Amino acid sequence: MPAAYIRAGQARKPLPISYFPPFLTMKTRLRPLFQTMMGILAVLLTSCAAEQMRPRAYGDLGSSYGSPYAVATPVAQPALYQPGAAMDTEPTFAVASGPPIHASSYLMLDANTGKHLAGRASETPRAVASTQKVLTALVVLDAGNLDKRVTVQASDVRVEPTVLGLRPGDTYTRRHLLYAFLIKSCNDVANVLARDNAGSISAFAAKMNAKARSLGCTNSNFRNPHGLTVPGQHSTARDMARIAMAAYRNPILRDAVRRKYYTFTRRDGRTITLKNTNDLLGVMPECNGMKTGYTNASGRCLISTASSRGRSVILVQLGTKTKYIWNDARQMMSWGLQRASGGGVAFNW
Repeated sequence: MPAAYIRAGQARKPLPISYFPPFLTMKTRLRPLFQTMMGILAVLLTSCAAEQMRPRAYGDLGSSYGSPYAVATPVAQPALYQPGAAMDTEPTFAVASGPPIHASSYLMLDANTGKHLAGRASETPRAVASTQKVLTALVVLDAGNLDKRVTVQASDVRVEPTVLGLRPGDTYTRRHLLYAFLIKSCNDVANVLARDNAGSISAFAAKMNAKARSLGCTNSNFRNPHGLTVPGQHSTARDMARIAMAAYRNPILRDAVRRKYYTFTRRDGRTITLKNTNDLLGVMPECNGMKTGYTNASGRCLISTASSRGRSVILVQLGTKTKYIWNDARQMMSWGLQRASGGGVAFNW
């Protein structure tokens, strides 16, 4: 009987090595090597999986698409504004989302770096109302010579609803008109500035679109200088954010939009105090301006900016249907200022 068989009651004896088949003996000897190889394979598989899931820097303002793993990439500090120059900063998407707000589309940027702090439907085309007057102002500022006097024509005043009450034959400097235009959002002043700049509304609209393209706007079409509803006119929160970034670096434009009041002197010497349409000024201490807008087609629109302790943010809200746009702006910009980077922009007020 082979030694492997043990009778009942007998002491258990170790099985001789010769009892096991040769292949089992080899397996036992190779087991440590096999386990080492499996460990190496597991490390390689884990590394490959991590590479596939690594976030990609998609979704910056030069792109038309995003990624669930989008991250912000470093960008240069903004340079001083130069008339006619394209911006060299590329605002980029971040994965954070801010407090809930009512806007159909919105985008908030770190004004120092261009990083996206929060947004929703920022690529959706829609009417932007008088917020596009910021672009109108940039085109006017590109032409310079702000102390040149401009004469009002009859065709300029045939516009509603918000007007300054200019009369044909009145003459004012470009600078005086520009401040009134940005602070009170006067549509008759928009027509005067546009005609003076380009000769006609259509020619000025062509300059607006050229300026927008130079700033990296890819989904906008402007048809007039004031933002009143016409077929084919639209922009996006993303494009308006790029326009706002250029405006934020212009000292004259920023000086205008930060003012709560402005005294306008008419041709006959009478003065009128214009109150800024931006209700955040004087209510939110950090707010330092930008532009409002409203039409039936666009809903309530607002570009707002704020600064605190060297941090600055720009918020574009489009298509808000409620009066809570002011509260939304305060909450969102307060949230953004806690997350924006320091360092300051080109100018501080």
